[in-house]
Amino acid sequence: MTNKPMMILIAGPYRSGTGDDPEKIAANLARLEAAAWPVFEAGHVPMIGEWVALPVLRSAGADPFDPNHPLSEKVMYPTAERLLEHCDAVLRLPGESKGADQDVAIAHRRGLPVYHRAEEIPAR
Repeated sequence: MTNKPMMILIAGPYRSGTGDDPEKIAANLARLEAAAWPVFEAGHVPMIGEWVALPVLRSAGADPFDPNHPLSEKVMYPTAERLLEHCDAVLRLPGESKGADQDVAIAHRRGLPVYHRAEEIPAR
């Protein structure tokens, strides 16, 4: 049991394996969001990079669901990297994902725990 809640970045496929199909991207986001409840139920704060990056893209005038927009590369990965400066751990969901792999590598460099199943996260 930990004393304070951890902020846990949920990392997994978002755009990967979708062929940029908006419905498949939305389904990937839904899978990421489905992991939020177990993190919260364990007493922690779930965070998903897209929850921050998509409004940033929208406020910059970009279509947040157009992964080929020139601002997308400048916002998506850097957002997760910046978030990891505030996160205490990563929950890496299954599936091929360059961005999620980068998140895990950053977490390892910073000495943050990386969980692969919600059940591994210690309850608060």
